[in-house]
Amino acid sequence: MTTAGHIEALERRHRDLDRQIDAEQLRPSADAMLIVALKRKKLEIKDELARLREPTITAA
Repeated sequence: MTTAGHIEALERRHRDLDRQIDAEQLRPSADAMLIVALKRKKLEIKDELARLREPTITAA
């Protein structure tokens, strides 16, 4: 998979997690631990996206 393809897949997964979090929060008996786990995974993906989008700096 190319870097661009990987970024697209991560962005899609990030959006999916956002929808899952929203849906869980709307449930009358929302699972707080599940929400925390989903948010943690979403943050991990956000961090990976930031690393992939950073320009590569090489030592001269």
